[in-house]
Amino acid sequence: MRTAPIPTLPASREALPDAPAARPDERYRRLLGPAAWAELPADVRARFARRPREGEAFVYAGRVLCARLSRWGWWLAQFGRLLGGPLRLDREGDLPCLVTVGEDADDGHQAWTLLHARRRGFPQVIHSAKHFAGPSGLEEHVGRGLGFSLRLTAAPDGLTFHAERYFLALAGRRLWLPRWLSPGRLTVRHVSVDFRRFIFTLTLDNARLGRLVEQVIAFEEVVR
Repeated sequence: MRTAPIPTLPASREALPDAPAARPDERYRRLLGPAAWAELPADVRARFARRPREGEAFVYAGRVLCARLSRWGWWLAQFGRLLGGPLRLDREGDLPCLVTVGEDADDGHQAWTLLHARRRGFPQVIHSAKHFAGPSGLEEHVGRGLGFSLRLTAAPDGLTFHAERYFLALAGRRLWLPRWLSPGRLTVRHVSVDFRRFIFTLTLDNARLGRLVEQVIAFEEVVR
């Protein structure tokens, strides 16, 4: 599977859209540290320095530019349905999608809901939650107790999330999975475009089977 090029889009606005539902958020800045945080583009810093108020959510409309699954990636996505379906199930591109980012009022974790349109049948809905917890300070929970710790890195073009270790959360405890049981190296990038738009990329690479999954989606914030 060849890597899809990251598209460039013309700039639109020079500030984040007005969002009365937002409040300050220092969590990502603390995780990265001052020097790495300063390395990020201004629009990415602004986007990750706010959180929705209780009962509100940020909404982003997107277009799938690339949706690739290897043969083994397709089987992994189908198996993932037993765990709540954390991976997109098909290879259809040039389709709309929608993501909402809310916050749980009880423990403050970020609740992400991604809706993928399909040419046939109902849209696929993917749920995940980011918890500011664990050894790395950030974890992603994707369903049925499956999750992984995340490490952040900053670059002049955006923010990258690296999956470090996979685990099963059972009865309030974490069972860390051995490396050989993990699906591979998961990397998610938030690439700067401007203060309204960004490019989301997701890749999953297995040491033995190569690239299993690759997705590229262009998102724009919906101003309500």
